[in-house]
Amino acid sequence: MNKLVVSGKRKTAIAKATIVEGTGIVTFNKRSLTFLSDLQQLEISEPLVLAKNVLGELKFDIDLNAKHGGIACQVEAGRLAIAKAIVKFTGNENLRVVFLAYDKNLLVADTRRKEACKPGDSKARAMRQSSFR
Repeated sequence: MNKLVVSGKRKTAIAKATIVEGTGIVTFNKRSLTFLSDLQQLEISEPLVLAKNVLGELKFDIDLNAKHGGIACQVEAGRLAIAKAIVKFTGNENLRVVFLAYDKNLLVADTRRKEACKPGDSKARAMRQSSFR
């Protein structure tokens, strides 16, 4: 049985997608995608819909395990992991081109992180106002 594990990151969230030959079942943290909100379901299923348009039938199962961060970042990390796993598993160059044309963040991680607080201040950017009256 051909098994492939691919990871995706967003902020502090890390998602690992395990893809194997199967019938197209996708699980998120050992649960169905239906426990996510509607918008999160749409976001995580974007690479699946695009892959179905290019490949026809999805002949693989994906088990997604995400940890750390919040649920929104876990979903974004999962979306990245799913897209990378499908491209690597199928080896379809046309699919990679379609993913990049649709949204570059499907295959390329967003490396932005929270900016560190500056010394003597409680925020990263805005300084405290001072009054001399």
